[in-house]
Amino acid sequence: MGVVLQQSFKNTLIIFFGFAIGGINVLFLYTHFLDAEYFGLITFLLSTANILMPLLVFGMQHTIVKFFSSYTEKVDQDNFLLSAIILPLFIILPLSFIGVLFYDYTAEILSKENLIIKKYTYLIFFISISMGYFEVFYAWSKVQMQSVFGNFIREVFARICVLILLLAVYFKWLSNEQFVYAVALVYFIRMLIMKLYAFKLYFPKVDRFSLPNNFREILSFSFYIILAGSAGSILLEIDKFMIPQMEKIAQVAYYSVGVYIASVIAIPSRALQQIANPITAKELNNNNLAEVEILYKKSSINLLIVGGLFFLLINVNIHELYQLINKPEYTVGIYIVLIISISELFKLSLGTNGAILTNSKYYKMLFYFSIAMAVSVIVLNRVLIQVLGIEGAALATLLVVLVFGVIKIVYVKNKLKMQPYSKKTKIILGIIGLLFAAFYFLNFNIHPLLSILIKSVLLTAIFSYLMIKLKLSEDINILFNKYFGK
Repeated sequence: MGVVLQQSFKNTLIIFFGFAIGGINVLFLYTHFLDAEYFGLITFLLSTANILMPLLVFGMQHTIVKFFSSYTEKVDQDNFLLSAIILPLFIILPLSFIGVLFYDYTAEILSKENLIIKKYTYLIFFISISMGYFEVFYAWSKVQMQSVFGNFIREVFARICVLILLLAVYFKWLSNEQFVYAVALVYFIRMLIMKLYAFKLYFPKVDRFSLPNNFREILSFSFYIILAGSAGSILLEIDKFMIPQMEKIAQVAYYSVGVYIASVIAIPSRALQQIANPITAKELNNNNLAEVEILYKKSSINLLIVGGLFFLLINVNIHELYQLINKPEYTVGIYIVLIISISELFKLSLGTNGAILTNSKYYKMLFYFSIAMAVSVIVLNRVLIQVLGIEGAALATLLVVLVFGVIKIVYVKNKLKMQPYSKKTKIILGIIGLLFAAFYFLNFNIHPLLSILIKSVLLTAIFSYLMIKLKLSEDINILFNKYFGK
């Protein structure tokens, strides 16, 4: 766990910093500087681009992680990485041609309920390509066991750029329309930076290119992963895509604020996965299931503890946080925060389950799981948004995450004889539940910022003491003893 902990710690700090900047953007700058319909528009464009992204790059970001460590000769590694750049073009170019032919028809469908979308529809494809190749080059660096710089570019660079652009809107240097185009350009620049860094780490020779010997296996894996990745993106982004098809686009802005607040809980997982995925792939390629199981269990406990603290800090302070935002129309997202928070906490408890499924010989099942999840969330969104509005979208996500998360745990246990939970899991969940009940209704009737500070300090102290005293995580206790002594 040495490399995992070291880079995960750095990645956690980067992601936390990125989320802090994103929090300023989403909670204050977007809500006060940009019209709600344009906030909803940019959220819709980015979410739709994310849904398309796995298809456009043929799932190559996962294929690189899966296969790179299996090659021992540099010539094979070179040919493999070059293939990862070239193969997506066989999808991107034909789809570009089709997109031009049917552009007006597509734009009409997407803008049926909100005409503002029509003018910007083509940006979805442009942003999606930029996002896709960024992920390819980021995977390129991760298999060199260098995930920190790419993580910084992904989590911090774009958010700093958006912060600057929002300030430009406030000072009227940019209009709302120009802001949308500028954000699209930021994602393109981000991709170029990642490309240069990936080539600096490892530059393949181009004078002796040939297809990898296991090209058919690569195609098979990519085919399943591309569909599974697309289905996975649907699960994550379909709510923000479907809301504008059924509600006013400003509702996407209100929903996005709630989802963003809840997504802070996912910071530890996002940090861990950057380095845990390639390590899991390597151990599976070497058939070292004992190490895979150790990482599986440790990641579940560690993520549940850190994510549990984030869950508590967010939800016991949520009313005060919305008071600070000071935009009454956005308070419809308060219960969205709680619903999405529960789903994020459950996903953390899965540990490296996703990495195991993706990189094992059972990766095809991930496709079937993902397709079933995508269909389920689309159907549930269609029904629940009509009944409950944007809260229905959050509930649809929670139900799908819970049901299919359990299914994936059972599947890995049956196939690989390992599962992430233990008695410690029950203790951690019990502590989280008790502290939530104790602090949620606590009201000091003082300035919201001061209330958040007091509750957060008390909660963090009690939670941390219990985790350390009960020795629920060996890794966390080691870190605590290292920096604070026994």
